[in-house]
Amino acid sequence: NGTFHEESPDFYVILPVIYSVICAVGLTGNTAVIYVILKAPKMKTVTNMFILNLAIADDLFTLVLPINIAEHLLHYWPFGEALCKIILAVDHYNIFSSIYFLTVMSVDRYLVVLATVQSKRMPHRTYRAARIISLSVWLWVTVIVLPFFIFAHVYTNELQIKSCGLSFPRPERFWFKASRIYTLILGFAIPVSTICILYTGMLHRLRNMHLNSNAKALDKAKKKVTIMVFIVLAVCLFCWTPFHLATIVALTTDLPQTSLVIGISYFITSLSYANSCLNPFLYAFLDDSFRKSFRKMLDCR
Repeated sequence: NGTFHEESPDFYVILPVIYSVICAVGLTGNTAVIYVILKAPKMKTVTNMFILNLAIADDLFTLVLPINIAEHLLHYWPFGEALCKIILAVDHYNIFSSIYFLTVMSVDRYLVVLATVQSKRMPHRTYRAARIISLSVWLWVTVIVLPFFIFAHVYTNELQIKSCGLSFPRPERFWFKASRIYTLILGFAIPVSTICILYTGMLHRLRNMHLNSNAKALDKAKKKVTIMVFIVLAVCLFCWTPFHLATIVALTTDLPQTSLVIGISYFITSLSYANSCLNPFLYAFLDDSFRKSFRKMLDCR
């Protein structure tokens, strides 16, 4: 949520436009996803429970984007301390919640594929269990985000301009680096390596499946859901990997704040924000039942 005050007029105009588009598209798409999953009886599946929570996380984030836009246009923070803490916390919820719900979805897909290959039933894989797991993910992400909520403050720089950001105790450089490493490990390294291990295991199982008489058992529907989860995950990684790579660069090198560097950092931030509005399109393209339920809702209207 860093704001640069010596920015070119281009950034001043382009960024609010990009953020506004992300906000409008994200809010519309994710609200539609939430509505369809909650209203359509056919949509009450374990995978959709996690998708519902992903959409809630994205909606929550797009709701606060207008405040980021306002701060960018005004060049100062007019909203007070409490809102500063909330906005920075939601900003960090955005970093952690998507990847953890996708990790849970990957675990779920792995167990489904495993059970199918071994012709086992999964009596514990229920909608209610998915709700409990989703709640646990929210609690876990809240624990991770808590330090950012605590360190978020409105501070005044040497030009007497109020800004909202993370205000660390001394030595500030040490705390700043620690916060970036914390985000990198908990928001990227651990969940992404878990996902990679699960998908490697899953592909290995599927490759060896023709030796097994249950080859037909992994029916079309299960394959489709697995592919959808995989694509949603790939898009998430595409949007967030540059953000985390930028963290590594920030930790290891001392880059000058040239307009090119600032431009790239804005682009990387916008790409990570864009992830919040892409998922609804993926469900619409990849999930037939989602498309049908959505059409039905529109017809009823």
